Amino acid sequence: MLAKPTDYLTADEMRTLRRKSDIVGALLVLHAWGLILGAMALFAWWPNPLTFVLAVMVIGTRQLGIAILMHDAAHGLLFDNRRLNDWAGVWLCGAPVGASMALYRPYHLTHHRRTQQPDDPDIGLSAPFPITRVSLRRKIVRDLVGSTAYQRRGEQVRRAMGPRSRTLPARLASLLRGERDFFITNVVLLAGLALAGSWWLYPLLWLLPLATWYQLVSRIRNIAEHAVVPDNDDPLRNTRTTYANLLERLFVAPYWVNYHLEHHLFLFVPCWRLPAAHRLLLAKGHGPKMELRRGYIEVLRLATSKLVDGPRDPSRQRGIQHI
Repeated sequence: MLAKPTDYLTADEMRTLRRKSDIVGALLVLHAWGLILGAMALFAWWPNPLTFVLAVMVIGTRQLGIAILMHDAAHGLLFDNRRLNDWAGVWLCGAPVGASMALYRPYHLTHHRRTQQPDDPDIGLSAPFPITRVSLRRKIVRDLVGSTAYQRRGEQVRRAMGPRSRTLPARLASLLRGERDFFITNVVLLAGLALAGSWWLYPLLWLLPLATWYQLVSRIRNIAEHAVVPDNDDPLRNTRTTYANLLERLFVAPYWVNYHLEHHLFLFVPCWRLPAAHRLLLAKGHGPKMELRRGYIEVLRLATSKLVDGPRDPSRQRGIQHI
């Protein structure tokens, strides 16, 4: 459910926090792609197991990062210029990782209106928790071996192709239309790497991180945001902010995604201003009433506090495939 920003902020504070910036938006997008290409270049220059694992982790987290920047664009917050905001949100952020901003925007706004309620479209991401540590380990293994990505992309492809009753050419044409932006951006990335003489970096350090580390950090992000919150009806406690140290920001939680409670309270605040919103809430004495955790390890311990697995509910299993 949506909170009223005026319950927490003055008009002047809201005016300051809602200010967007084309320069900051451009720097965030450049930062994400700079780290992706820089990690590729590091491995190409110094190939060894350490730089390979490091590159997969950095790139997978920045793939989540550009998805987060698409999320900001879906709220109209990445750039002050609306046309630039929507163009960058589609072509530089969402499409390269297979996310459609056009489909995501209405779905996500419904999540904000109905947070942690039975008709929240994201309720399946938090409802199964807490789970056991064994269950989480199984999920992590599925993420890191590519099983989660195979399942998720398979679902997306099947939806894009439409019903099996249609002819194969019609289904393929539908797939091309539905996945057009993903195909275009990935062909451009592959072509750019090929022109640089390193086409092999595309499957090794774009598709592989997308199929593995990106899946894992997306799961951790979703768990941290709403799983095992103390009160589904209280806007200060049905969403969580997780403090993140430098390593967590580099490998798990890019671009202030950890300030999720502030994002839910103030939909008009760009991601880079969320820490300022957090400080204001603390200064006004709201801290004790907020769902705050000291790090992602603490959140995962809370989310795995169940001692024994019960019988599997197929409907709940379908919901958590998207974590």
